[in-house]
Amino acid sequence: MKAEIVAVGTELLLGQIVNTNAQFLSRECAAIGVDIYFQTVVGDNEQRLLESLTLAASRADVVICTGGLGPTQDDLTKDVLAAYVGRQLIIHEPSMNAITQMFQSRGIHMVESNRRQALMLEGSDPLHNETGLAVGVAFTFEGTHFILLPGPPKEMKPMFTNYAVPWLRAVMHDEVPLYSKMLKFAGIGESNLEHQLIDLIQAQSDPTIAPYAKEGEVTIRLTTRAQTAEEGERKLFATEQEIRSRLGQHIYADQDVPIETIVLKMLDERKLSLAVAESCTGGLLSDLITSIPGSSSSFLGGIICYSNALKHKLLGVPMDVLEGEGAPGAVSSETAVILAENLLTTTGSDFGISVTGVAGPGSSEGKPVGLVYIGFAQKNAETQVITLQLSGNRELIKHRSAKSALYHLWKQLKES
Repeated sequence: MKAEIVAVGTELLLGQIVNTNAQFLSRECAAIGVDIYFQTVVGDNEQRLLESLTLAASRADVVICTGGLGPTQDDLTKDVLAAYVGRQLIIHEPSMNAITQMFQSRGIHMVESNRRQALMLEGSDPLHNETGLAVGVAFTFEGTHFILLPGPPKEMKPMFTNYAVPWLRAVMHDEVPLYSKMLKFAGIGESNLEHQLIDLIQAQSDPTIAPYAKEGEVTIRLTTRAQTAEEGERKLFATEQEIRSRLGQHIYADQDVPIETIVLKMLDERKLSLAVAESCTGGLLSDLITSIPGSSSSFLGGIICYSNALKHKLLGVPMDVLEGEGAPGAVSSETAVILAENLLTTTGSDFGISVTGVAGPGSSEGKPVGLVYIGFAQKNAETQVITLQLSGNRELIKHRSAKSALYHLWKQLKES
């Protein structure tokens, strides 16, 4: 079945709210075998909403609307759709009773407009709202299935999962869900990855191969249709193995998780600890690590030694290394080594990572924007330094530096 998502709300068009509903619905629809072919965003305008619904119905088997079910006059979705299909709006009494009881329990006067949240199209099926007031709607008109959901994600998600999905399954025929598997890559850019897999991508049919990138990481999504996970794995096996044979040194996970999750898991399993010293990343590496629940079992902490004075005072980098004519400077492999080694001594950690570089927008010490040195110190091992020349603006360079540090630590853990 082909589907279209129509997100209603001028605030979406103005960029005041991010349309996370579309991401959720696309993923959940794929899981039950409904293909999202189009996503539309339309403002709170009666004529434009009617045009969007008319177009969606002409090219989709399922039209899923989010937003516009509230009590105000610019909440138009039910009104416009009722006019489009020629049906009356009626009160859904259970929803009306719940709304009335809510206002009474809070001692708040209910204005007439709140009744709008209990409206549903005549002949439609109500979708219960577990966390809000506006009732959802599902019905079929001239072969097209319509689902109306509230805009707030905390209301939309449980309504779709618990009520819209069972309704959809009841009207679907020959359901064959999509089965997808993620392969997560680090230490390689999207264009390089695509170049090495271009023959597979160009020849794809079943399974499909879809690469896409986030900063510092690349993901490949392998997708097929399968009734069970076991069948899906069998159908994906040959393609996955071919990809692994070419790029296995960059694959850190076969699930959609960031590399910091895998690094911390590996450290925890081996009872190893980590500490970091950050200059140009300004604490971003520590933030990525501590965003993972349970990181305290392996991560001892970080030092943000942004200035030369703190590099010297906190981690003992000699001033004649940091400054002066002929000195290597703060942005150098020498500084990266000293930071990482002294961090290891200071914290007693098993691994010490240092990051120093030029994030921009201007050069520093006569060195170009994007030049970054990452030091890796490890107990009973020689300290290593990775030299990077990164592109992008200040934030991108900081993020790519932090992700690169995690990637090289993952490589060391994998190979040890």
